[in-house]
Amino acid sequence: MFSFKLLNLLQMGRPPTKPARLKNGFYIEVKTQGSSAILIRRDTKEQMLVAAEDYARTKDVTIKGEMLNDKWIND
Repeated sequence: MFSFKLLNLLQMGRPPTKPARLKNGFYIEVKTQGSSAILIRRDTKEQMLVAAEDYARTKDVTIKGEMLNDKWIND
């Protein structure tokens, strides 16, 4: 028999409020009409541009830029 006390213990605690850290790299934002956007990371700028070109055929693509040590680098 499953105990409700055990169930409450599994749900205790405060949920995380710290935002997720992004890895270093080049990011594009891909969005399908009517849904939320996702970020896609590539290691080099050339790879990012190729991925943006591929996704742009069927989705809305926004080039976000380069993330380095939790900061966006302006080109």
